[in-house]
Amino acid sequence: MSYELQKPVIGFTCGDLNGIGIELIIKTLSDHRILEICTPVVFANNKCINFYRKTLPENNFSYANVKELNRLNPKQVNIFNCWEEEVVITPGQLNEIGGKYALESLTQATQALKEGLIHGLVTAPIHKKNIHTEAFPYTGHTPYFKAFFNVSDVVMFMVAENMRVGLVTEHVTVADVSKHITRENILLKLKIMHNSLQKDFGVDKPKIAVLGLNPHAGDEGLIGAEEETIIKPAIKDAKQSMLVFGPYSADAFFARGQFEKFDAVLAMYHDQGLIPFKSLAIGEGVNYTAGLPVIRTSPDHGTAFDIAGKDKADANSFIVAVFEAVDIYRSRNGYKEMRTNPLRKMSARMLANAVDERIEENER
Repeated sequence: MSYELQKPVIGFTCGDLNGIGIELIIKTLSDHRILEICTPVVFANNKCINFYRKTLPENNFSYANVKELNRLNPKQVNIFNCWEEEVVITPGQLNEIGGKYALESLTQATQALKEGLIHGLVTAPIHKKNIHTEAFPYTGHTPYFKAFFNVSDVVMFMVAENMRVGLVTEHVTVADVSKHITRENILLKLKIMHNSLQKDFGVDKPKIAVLGLNPHAGDEGLIGAEEETIIKPAIKDAKQSMLVFGPYSADAFFARGQFEKFDAVLAMYHDQGLIPFKSLAIGEGVNYTAGLPVIRTSPDHGTAFDIAGKDKADANSFIVAVFEAVDIYRSRNGYKEMRTNPLRKMSARMLANAVDERIEENER
């Protein structure tokens, strides 16, 4: 089956205008041979794109402006102008402008995703402080997408080559974490992860590990009761329809490499899952929102104001987020070979070389 037949339209939000989002997009899409696997459409403004293009002297980035999303050029990077007014960009600065236009890009891209005009969305980093308004009363992308698509729940699913980690709670203060650790919440997260592993990642019979909340997974009730009264009953319920194990003591679980025996891990709170993920994951990590009827991925980092506009941003996680979106699209559409795609999880330079070889083989 040819790659052309599988090629989805992938949207890109610009993120905070003063962060590294547009730089990442330019670096990712500079090699237009990525068009072998998708048709990119960037929701931003060509003047903002040009501002950052001038800060990146060694790039081969070109694009076409489009006014209608049903008339994209499949052989070109497409820029859909979300606004026309002049915008003052100040790389590295946290201000109202950065948040305002990040939201404008996100709103229009999400609407296009809902209408099926794009098949997947890769979101560049936003800053929670300057985007948080009456129009965006959320702690991040994940709860925004949950509300926009009106689903009962979603899972912030961190995925890499050697591990996948989902969270029961996301951007919740440590003081409030235990309030959200309920039997119902855990069971719902497990169901979403199980379904996603089958549908989005092609795992027929997923094995999921569940971590405890307290040190040593509560030591049978000596250090907290949540494991005995909440987590174990939730696991027992889940075992009626899926392969679920635990609860495990988080420190020993990761230190001894037990995560390698499972298809995914459910952590109770943000740092319990993300610190080992970012420390032990092989390759670049991607944040995937499981449980949506649509596909949304993002790099596993933030706006990086300290290096914005300095040509220092590493695009590898962003590149992998694109591959992940394409692979999930293929998986959902029954393309069984998508996980063996040799273009996955490569640097931009390796990507170019791989596509070069593919083109040469096709021309022989």
